[in-house]
Amino acid sequence: LAVWLGAFWLLCLGTLVAGVYNAAGAYYRFAAADTAGTEFKSKAISLVMAGGIVGGVIGPETSKLTRELLPVTYLGTYLSLIAFALVAMAILRWIDIPRLSEHEREESGRPLAAIMAQPVFVVAVISAMVGYGVMNLLMTATPIAMTHHHHHHYDDAAFVLEWHVIGMFLPSFFTGSLIKRFGVLQVMLAGAVLMFLCIGFALSGTGLANFWIALVLLGVGWNFLFIGGTTLLTEAYTPPEKAKTQGINDLLVFLTMATSSFSSGALVTSTGWDALNWWSLPFLVATMLATLWLLVQRRLAPTPQVGA
Repeated sequence: LAVWLGAFWLLCLGTLVAGVYNAAGAYYRFAAADTAGTEFKSKAISLVMAGGIVGGVIGPETSKLTRELLPVTYLGTYLSLIAFALVAMAILRWIDIPRLSEHEREESGRPLAAIMAQPVFVVAVISAMVGYGVMNLLMTATPIAMTHHHHHHYDDAAFVLEWHVIGMFLPSFFTGSLIKRFGVLQVMLAGAVLMFLCIGFALSGTGLANFWIALVLLGVGWNFLFIGGTTLLTEAYTPPEKAKTQGINDLLVFLTMATSSFSSGALVTSTGWDALNWWSLPFLVATMLATLWLLVQRRLAPTPQVGA
């Protein structure tokens, strides 16, 4: 309705509602982790995230097919989202999420401040916050940088974003196996390294290949940091504490994402694509140092118990 009427604030309201829908869906990775065995936990999170590969292909292709389908540009694209939501509603009717036990409902566990003070919680949240924040900052700015600053065609930007989303979710089919084989902190470090490489390619030129390679690396780096951070977070709480711990984690992560979304367009317009990449580096350095610190601590000390 907002696109049809050309009403900006109504579009913002509609996007807010869509955000609530997306926020609810984000918790399915925790549902998978909570119902999977310890050995399968990282794989369960990965496989849930792998569902995003469908959106990585269908989303941009639908956008290209429906952008000019109706007299008002993008109206057909937004209407197509209704069909996707109806399909999601039909699938959700078949999902059985186990109810909390009586013990989990009655016990609250440690205070939230004590949980958040744990090094494992701090590193898990930092990695997810920075991974999501940097990814969203650069991803949101990419179409503006490509089409308005460097004169690429809209279809080129859609192509780059399509491959970026594939990079975000395709690795999910094996990220869990990598975590099981090499360790969660090692995979998170690999994610930070991939994001450094992304920025290197982004700063080396503004051709289509530069944007394409950078955004693919950005997607894979986000995948390793976000799935790794989610897996690491499950070590920070006991069953009675999981709801509030998962809640504060997602609050911090998605507040970061919201901040990067608000600032991305203004920053790339006022300062340029290169500056945006340079500003991302200190956050990635901090994430890498925090992860390395926890890795060293774990090698020097016995393996901590869950929630310890």
